[in-house]
Amino acid sequence: MSGAALPRLESAGLDGWLVRLFDAIDEANLAWITALTRDCEAAFGEALVDLVPSYTTLLVVFDPLALTPEAARRVLAGVLAGLRPDAEDATGRVRELPTWYDASVGPELPRLAERAGLSVADTVACHAGTLYRVYALGFAPGFAFMASVDRRLETPRLETPRRRVPAGSVGIAGRQTAAYPGVSPGGWNLIGRTAARLFDRDRDGFSLLGVGDRVRFVAVSRAEFERLGGDSRPMEEGA
Repeated sequence: MSGAALPRLESAGLDGWLVRLFDAIDEANLAWITALTRDCEAAFGEALVDLVPSYTTLLVVFDPLALTPEAARRVLAGVLAGLRPDAEDATGRVRELPTWYDASVGPELPRLAERAGLSVADTVACHAGTLYRVYALGFAPGFAFMASVDRRLETPRLETPRRRVPAGSVGIAGRQTAAYPGVSPGGWNLIGRTAARLFDRDRDGFSLLGVGDRVRFVAVSRAEFERLGGDSRPMEEGA
């Protein structure tokens, strides 16, 4: 595995193991993480409770009434012995997120454009013109960490996070991009808002996006954004 130490198993209590495949974030990791996720689903069967992938690890949660920690460890050892990476084009669905890029809902958009030496229109085209991969879900239900944005748009998180970020807000932090599935605090640089429903309790799997998915932000007009159900109310002062 490129950029990886030998896989390590770290105890996560009586019902879990953390499989650490890598020590550093790298886009090449995804094929290995998705393959491990798939193989664990098959190997654990009904004893599996949950799988939580990230950029470098996979948390495997199992039923302690069905497997002891040592038995689960042996299952994982067998999976790792035969692990092979998924082909790049064989994993993930393509998802399109209709997004209205505007300073009223994306207050950092003008600043990012100036920082990049681009017009606002070119900044929007740059962000929307990239096909992103989902590398992890976390922070909030349905929140997908995607990479990598064009290096011209790379921007650190805000020094002071906002207390309230509206649902659907699209942001950038470092070389990652994401959309907030619900109202929450947050420190990402906001550049627009998507009309997509990212988390839905009535949807199978709840989250619209999954690890390995490929995501394209599609720039739409305000009228189209509203037609699709988007909330066009501007950011609150001092939020």
